[in-house]
Amino acid sequence: MNQAILVGEPVGTEQGIEQLRLRREEALHAGSQRAVDRQHELGKLTARERIDLLVDKDSFQEIDMFVRHQARGFGIEDKRPPSDAVVTGFGTIDGRTIFVFAEDFTVFGGSLGRAVADKIIKVMNMALEVGAPIVGLKDSGGARIQEGVAALDGYGRIFRLNVAASGVIPQISVIMGPCAGGAVYSPAITDFVYQVDQASHLFITGPDVIKAVTGEDVTFEELGGAMAHATISGVTHFVAESGKSALEEVRYLLSFLPQNNMEVPPYFTPSDTADRFDDQLDAIIPDSPNQPYDMVEVIESMVDDGAFYQVHEIYATNIVVGFARMDGYSVGIVGNQPTSLAGTLDISASEKAARFVRTCDAFNIPIISMVDVPGFLPGVAQEHGGIIRHGAKLLYAYCEATVPRITVITRKSYGGAYLVMNARGIGADIVYAWPSAEIAVMGAQGAVNVIQRREIESSQDSESTRAGLIAEYEAQFANPYIAAELGLVDDVIEPRETRSKVIKALDMLRNKRDSLPSKKHGNIPL
Repeated sequence: MNQAILVGEPVGTEQGIEQLRLRREEALHAGSQRAVDRQHELGKLTARERIDLLVDKDSFQEIDMFVRHQARGFGIEDKRPPSDAVVTGFGTIDGRTIFVFAEDFTVFGGSLGRAVADKIIKVMNMALEVGAPIVGLKDSGGARIQEGVAALDGYGRIFRLNVAASGVIPQISVIMGPCAGGAVYSPAITDFVYQVDQASHLFITGPDVIKAVTGEDVTFEELGGAMAHATISGVTHFVAESGKSALEEVRYLLSFLPQNNMEVPPYFTPSDTADRFDDQLDAIIPDSPNQPYDMVEVIESMVDDGAFYQVHEIYATNIVVGFARMDGYSVGIVGNQPTSLAGTLDISASEKAARFVRTCDAFNIPIISMVDVPGFLPGVAQEHGGIIRHGAKLLYAYCEATVPRITVITRKSYGGAYLVMNARGIGADIVYAWPSAEIAVMGAQGAVNVIQRREIESSQDSESTRAGLIAEYEAQFANPYIAAELGLVDDVIEPRETRSKVIKALDMLRNKRDSLPSKKHGNIPL
């Protein structure tokens, strides 16, 4: 390599072009071949390989390729690769602009120093100014020890910008390798987290520290693997089999989202018909009120081409949330799942749904709520764990949402859970109910035991009396017509016509205008 050219001496045009080529080549191969080979041996891609898979072909424009760190001490001043440990820039996905940063594990283990932080902050600011999504591909050993507090400050500046961008532009984190310590908080603030199974780990403190402090033996995978966070902690929204499939899914997710909070999501010409009926829905509700059915089947029968992209699919499975399209328009769907905990709301389900509702509201995505909820999950653990506070998060999220909100009550809708699942009283725009809907303060058995207790106790045949009173209560209250008489249900519809009715309601609400009182921000019960 011509060192005279690399030090930046005055050169002519041809020499200048050669100098540029050499500098670019140096930046493209900043990581050693050994490090690149090791990455590939682990089944992982390099930072630039990942970006090429994420964005449209030949659309990526790298920025800050020639940035070098300015740190001194610990021998680091002798190692100043161009581009440092992150690749940043912009490109397109399906023709729409996105910004991206990809941590480069082949350079300093992807560790974050001041130069890396500056590059990430610069591209995030560009995304905010332009109004386009930002995608972070995470594969890093954490803060660069040689740079000390400067590295920690870099994380702090990134976190602050994550918060500033929250609800303004979509922020997506893809965990493709290690992500530990303070580094985990940036993904935690972003809108969606993908994690590659068996190849990525998220944790505050690693297995060795936990072993030393608590004596607990735990593997990296058990502690911070994709399945642990997707099923137990709820940190991870999506689990991907490979880095490639994760990036393909990010492209799909972005198809449901707008570029920013001032725009609406993209419209796709539907291949499905808006007035399609599904006769199978007329028979999907079991005869027994205690027998479950799959709410996902109901949702898939309603949406365009049966395509429902679940978020948090294997976390808090008693409620389902995700994106779909109705007549070509993006919608967010929240539904109780009778096959899991009978569809009751618990702490985890309330938080999962509340976060999703707020995400949809931030990005102008209408919300459809599919309701079959017998109540909140009873138990000392739930009460002491704060089900009141956590359930209030979902209530708060719905009350605060200004996007179109449509509710379909399929079966049970009891007590406080009826309200929390987007009832008319908390601001639903349109409420439909199937003929099988049961809308009441509580189920028949519980209600009779409370209000008819003395009559039952004084009866010579208490069980027969109880059964008769339950039947009487069910006949009077286990239907949607009292709520319809009060205007709390707008229409009782046949299950098979749900898709058509919801699409017409969405069309009517397309230009809905709503606003909240002027305030700095509300005080959601976190």
